[in-house]
Amino acid sequence: MTDQEKLSATLTIDAPAANIFAVLADPTTHSSIDGTGWVQEALDRAPLTAAGQVFRMAMHHARHPDGDYRTVNQVQVFDPPRAIAWLPGQEKGDGDLELGGWSWRYDLVPLDDSRTEVTLTYDWSAVPDFIRARGIPFPPFGPDHLVDSLRHLAELVA
Repeated sequence: MTDQEKLSATLTIDAPAANIFAVLADPTTHSSIDGTGWVQEALDRAPLTAAGQVFRMAMHHARHPDGDYRTVNQVQVFDPPRAIAWLPGQEKGDGDLELGGWSWRYDLVPLDDSRTEVTLTYDWSAVPDFIRARGIPFPPFGPDHLVDSLRHLAELVA
């Protein structure tokens, strides 16, 4: 699915929704799920347990000014085993969060006891003008990234 400021992909995964959700709620698995190779490792390794929780990731992107950088993510939706979403951003010098306005969301629909339809959505509709003015393209990857991420997720829970 694509609309003006959202990109989604759906895949049926041969695993129960609870097993898939547990992998998504574990930040240490995110580098294995990522279809771009940008996510390097979890800096906060505790499982995600609630909306509002913050977790940090080490990242790398060749076109980033520093190459290696860190993101801070705030859990927006935590509804086991149906949905999980987070908003990426950065930590300002004073410890406050500056979220970028884009989000990652996984919706899980059990089809039976051992198969789950998983939809991954990247939504950049809330990106503020000052970030858009920096010339960052949205989305910064093609739709194949979402499909690759879902395939990686399926491999992890197999």
